[in-house]
Amino acid sequence: MSQGYSVLLALLFGLAAGLVGSFALMRRMLLAGDVISHLALPGLGVAFLFKVNPLLGGAATLFLGTLLIWKLQKKTGLATEAMTGVVFAAALALGAVVTPKEDLVDALFGGFPTLSLAGFLFGTVAVAVVIVFIVRYKDRLALGLFSTDLAAVTGINVNRLNLYFLLVFSLTVLIGLQFMGTLLASALIIMPAAVGRQLTNKFSHFLMVSAAVSMFSVATGFLLNTVVVKSTTVSPIIVIVSALLFALSLVIGRKP
Repeated sequence: MSQGYSVLLALLFGLAAGLVGSFALMRRMLLAGDVISHLALPGLGVAFLFKVNPLLGGAATLFLGTLLIWKLQKKTGLATEAMTGVVFAAALALGAVVTPKEDLVDALFGGFPTLSLAGFLFGTVAVAVVIVFIVRYKDRLALGLFSTDLAAVTGINVNRLNLYFLLVFSLTVLIGLQFMGTLLASALIIMPAAVGRQLTNKFSHFLMVSAAVSMFSVATGFLLNTVVVKSTTVSPIIVIVSALLFALSLVIGRKP
């Protein structure tokens, strides 16, 4: 049954990743988001070193790094991408130093021990938090994308909203670490959103298509890995499926 928990939570992660990725694409922070996932590496390395739950360590450095990016952005006025790059370089170097070599593949590509009921319930609650945030704040996020000045005039605290989105992005990455690892966790946020953008111009359809593509990639990746590849790490198969779907979307996508 624990394997069933893993597959179900991976599908829920796909749903959350598709929704968050849609807004990340519109906010032009997909590449910054790709780097954010690497912030978990030092925490994973320390957790592997001391034989504790790797997700606890990954969560600690992931959210601390996210808060640091937000604070540095406010203090220096530099773009999120620049701040993410600075923190990323330090995190990657530290993670490479502290992660035991025998655990490095798991840290980078996923494949942690089989999911427990407690882990499944925690992940499900985390997915629910992500979905509730998107549903509740989607209009404010969209308005902030259109005009930060207009958003401020209507009473939206843009800086706080940016922080909330960064934290939800990091939470989504955390959910996917077990399956995707630090190297590919954000790939399922980036690629399905890119497919959705190719296939539709309508905002509500964009969200639905991105989520559907993400979940389809997860389901197909797990199926191919179980039946054909039979690898201990499923994340590369999931990413390949997403990449093929993106290539297909370039052929059949909407016309200008």
